[in-house]
Amino acid sequence: MKMDLLNAIKAIDKTHEDDVLHRLTTVWGDNLDKDHVLTEYPRPQFKRNSYINLNGLWEYAFSKSDVHPKEMDGQILVPFSPESILSGVERQLQPDEYLWYKKELTGITLPDEKSRVLLHFGAIDQRAIVFINGTPVGAHNGGYLPFTVDITDAMTSSQSGLAGTLTVCVQDDSDTSYHSRGKQTLKRGGMYYTAQSGIWQTVWMEIVPETHITSYRIVPDRDLDMIYITMHTNGECPVSLKIYDSEGQILIAENEGDTVHRSDKTRDRFEPEDFYGSITHSSDELSTYSPDIEGKGASTYVYSCKIAMPKPHLWSPEDPYLYQIQLTAGSDTAWSYFGMRSFTRQLDAEGHPLFFLNGEPYFLNGVLDQGYWPDGLYTAPSDEALIFDIEEMKSLGFNMLRKHIKVEAARWYYHCDRLGMIVWQDMVSGGSSYAKPVVSYLPTLFPGVFGHMPDGPTNYHMFSRGSAEGRKEWTEEMEETIQHLINVPSISVWVLFNEGWGQFNASAATIQARQFADNRLIDQASGWFDENGGDFRSVHNYFRPLDVIADKKHRAFVISEYGGYTCYVEGHSSVDRIYGYKRFDTVADFKAAFNTLMNETIENLKKKGLAGAVYTQLSDVEEEVNGIMTYDRRHNKLKM
Repeated sequence: MKMDLLNAIKAIDKTHEDDVLHRLTTVWGDNLDKDHVLTEYPRPQFKRNSYINLNGLWEYAFSKSDVHPKEMDGQILVPFSPESILSGVERQLQPDEYLWYKKELTGITLPDEKSRVLLHFGAIDQRAIVFINGTPVGAHNGGYLPFTVDITDAMTSSQSGLAGTLTVCVQDDSDTSYHSRGKQTLKRGGMYYTAQSGIWQTVWMEIVPETHITSYRIVPDRDLDMIYITMHTNGECPVSLKIYDSEGQILIAENEGDTVHRSDKTRDRFEPEDFYGSITHSSDELSTYSPDIEGKGASTYVYSCKIAMPKPHLWSPEDPYLYQIQLTAGSDTAWSYFGMRSFTRQLDAEGHPLFFLNGEPYFLNGVLDQGYWPDGLYTAPSDEALIFDIEEMKSLGFNMLRKHIKVEAARWYYHCDRLGMIVWQDMVSGGSSYAKPVVSYLPTLFPGVFGHMPDGPTNYHMFSRGSAEGRKEWTEEMEETIQHLINVPSISVWVLFNEGWGQFNASAATIQARQFADNRLIDQASGWFDENGGDFRSVHNYFRPLDVIADKKHRAFVISEYGGYTCYVEGHSSVDRIYGYKRFDTVADFKAAFNTLMNETIENLKKKGLAGAVYTQLSDVEEEVNGIMTYDRRHNKLKM
């Protein structure tokens, strides 16, 4: 039995880079209008009236040189990566190449001479330098987080307004370095998927006043009777906050005051005194949230307040109520929203440590969500496609999605917020080439022996974390990810490491994540290599009978990956090869096994204190055909 299991595990990790992928598309990709690509406002939690969408056809070129190319190769449909079908390019960017983008910006009019033009990139994989008229104006490292560049001074004036040539130079090491990459690999196969690169989220501009809001933070008190709000601006000005009902019609509460200048030492960070005491009722958990790129390196002003919320309308998957809030700083106005909810770990009446939502025990019935699309890879072909995934899972009774080692576009989180889907957010994994016997074979075969190897300095190389620079980069990206998503109501848990992929110093990472005092829980190590920290004992179990394991630390027990039932649907897979954890040859057999797993096994484990379970997975991805839906989303196997 052990040999059969070992062979199955090796098959899962085997690369098949020579496979020719079938051209599989979604209905949204088939109906894509190239003149109107992902035109929805890309940042729903920080919305201004000014919005210029730059998605669409750009020029592109591949090059071996970091010198601006004299000629471009053709057109690419932004924001789809060049490897994707929808980009119109379908070429892999190699680590020794440069990918160049070019677009003309014209006719940008300013309301006054002091206004600023901000250029936003949702995400560029992996390293980018931004030029206006050949002059570098900004750069960013990391393939999953947004960044902003003020391009005002680099633009030229014309009778029709400001103009300029926007050029972006991109490099992507993919899995040949220690940079964060998630499931991407240049040698795809098994549980690792086609690597993508370049611009893969919406590019857009907005015009803001000279003094404007650079960031804000909204934190509901754990007792759900107070909301704490902190706002940063890049200049001193009067501010006001107005909280409305979900329709933005009825004024619930308001507050106003003046921003206060911060010293150079603290100007890029939210400090504990911003919040009038401890949000989490724990003196050792302090807020250290820093603003986005707009405010960094500039003089920062801060305004903080607390607002009572009598008889709040609480957020839950069954009733996803969102308050609307208007933030004003001088002449700058932005709209956002928040949900009044609390996520805690507590003991139930039987003494089981469980996940609690708004003070009540709440079973997390989750699905693993890779966020891959056959025609767009990391980029969903439309907003409707994002909504479809969430609504399909809700229709099956799931109330949680674990976003697996990927940071999604902001609109995905917005739809989870408004539709009522709890999110477990993974940090993106990185590190050098993984030692698969250490992080896959042995822990799966012998979890009691090999699943507890310490992740400190002695074993850095075993965990593919020998690079000090790589460890520092991951830590910074973990903090930036939390900063970026900190206001999202639906996110309940930060998942720091998965199956030892680039894991290191998990206990220290947990302390760092706690510093944000955002009243969320932490899954320190999902799968194995548990360091006995965080709020969950979190295991992966595909090959053994499922059971609940009591935890000496009184952490809640979750099966953070299980199932993985495989059912191949002919004509709806991008690869003929089939793999998964348990194969079913017919949809009928798949449905019967799935229903037994849910209605008998999981239900019985809930009685024993199971706090949550994450089924693998939402959709097929390439040869990994263990999804509830086919890769092209044209079939839900449980509804066929």
